[in-house]
Amino acid sequence: MKNPIPPRSAAPLLIAALLSGCAAVGPDFHAPAPLTTARDYRSDADRAATPVPAGTTPVVLSEPGEAVARDWWTLFPSKDLDSVIRLALAANPEIASADASLDAARAELAAARGAELPEVSANAGVSQNRLNLASFGFGGGLPGFPNNPEFSLYSLGGAVSFPLDAFGLARRGTEGAAARVEAARHQRDAAWLTLTGQVATQAVTLAVLREELAQTDAILADDRRTVDLAEQAERAGGEAHSAGVSASAQLAADQTLVAPLKKQLDVARHALAVLTGHAPSDWTPPDFDLAALPLPQSLPVSLPSELVHQRPDILAAEARLHAATADVGVATARLYPNLSFTAQMTQGALKPGNLFNAPANAYGAALGATAPLFDGGRLRAGVRGADARRQVALASYQQTVLRAFGQVADLMQAVQRDQEALAAQKAAADRSAETLRLNRLAYGAGATGLFPVIDASRQLSNARLGVARAEGQLRLDAMALFVATGRGLAHGA
Repeated sequence: MKNPIPPRSAAPLLIAALLSGCAAVGPDFHAPAPLTTARDYRSDADRAATPVPAGTTPVVLSEPGEAVARDWWTLFPSKDLDSVIRLALAANPEIASADASLDAARAELAAARGAELPEVSANAGVSQNRLNLASFGFGGGLPGFPNNPEFSLYSLGGAVSFPLDAFGLARRGTEGAAARVEAARHQRDAAWLTLTGQVATQAVTLAVLREELAQTDAILADDRRTVDLAEQAERAGGEAHSAGVSASAQLAADQTLVAPLKKQLDVARHALAVLTGHAPSDWTPPDFDLAALPLPQSLPVSLPSELVHQRPDILAAEARLHAATADVGVATARLYPNLSFTAQMTQGALKPGNLFNAPANAYGAALGATAPLFDGGRLRAGVRGADARRQVALASYQQTVLRAFGQVADLMQAVQRDQEALAAQKAAADRSAETLRLNRLAYGAGATGLFPVIDASRQLSNARLGVARAEGQLRLDAMALFVATGRGLAHGA
């Protein structure tokens, strides 16, 4: 049988409704204003600069705000790079850890939201009882109850408890939990972006080292030809023994380049295996080649105001500042009374069949308040501590923004200088190749000795290695620029 709550019991419910609509105490969060500059990171000299010297294809810096594909590494069209990065995203433990941290933050948010809702409980029980009539002065018992009676008592009921969040303790807690979810999500994006950059960096490193080894093999082949030429000339009496010794010494010196390069190659392979979630002995990376990692035609440029809204580390720092601001509200709300409303209904009967009859019903409602009177200054100290942590979060946010701007500015300049360095290295290699050709012709015609040939060969070898390193450095800085501008983020789920 249904028994409505009497009208007089509606008063606590009305009070609860009114109190729950009160404003939350503590500061409201406002996102820090971004920098107001409308200029990008390029200097006036770089904006007015002529194209890089002949010898290389210039990389154009895109206009500020131009969109870049989410999977930024696909702009360096390499199936091997794409497959390795996707393997790392699926198997890397740091990504799994970031995903788990996000799940934990979401669970804490769900718990915080649950604290704002009524808590409903049910109870049921049966007890066996025996009355001691003598304790009530009935030593001889009662009529019909000559002995102390025994009986069973059945009960069934429920209760509703509702926290009256008059000062926003629960609401600020939920706000902080939601901000921590945002921070964890952006931290996951930052881990995603960092990992893709690390894998791409190792892939380029492997490609550069393989190119250096190939150039070193070509250098050794040239050295051996020079040694043979010197020995032939010495036997013919046209060259001193010292020329052959010098050529052999150059061959021996160049042979020492091979072992360190192979060592670096092994380290890069092992690092890439670890990034993909494998032990180095269980997985071997593809043989990356510089020619198979062409540069995109344009690289991103971001204005400071845009960078604030797309770099995950900045967004995570902002979310942590939001959470710290909400924590000030939580600490402040603890200074005020804690109000709650409780209602319960119980049914009790000696027989189970009588539980749902009207006489078995009992109910009650209560409005409670607990206010701090003396706590030794603990609660106010908590407010001061929360506000200090908010100031720490603000300073951390500002430092994160400045560090991000500095990193992007460095990489913007680095790409420009890399192009200049690559063009210069290619020009030097072309000049060295021509010098070696002319010296060999002169040596063959008897117009010069072997030493100019050896020296020109040495210069060409250095220039070729320089080209390989410059090609790799340009790709590394270009990839780092994509990561530094926060482009290519994972889905924001």
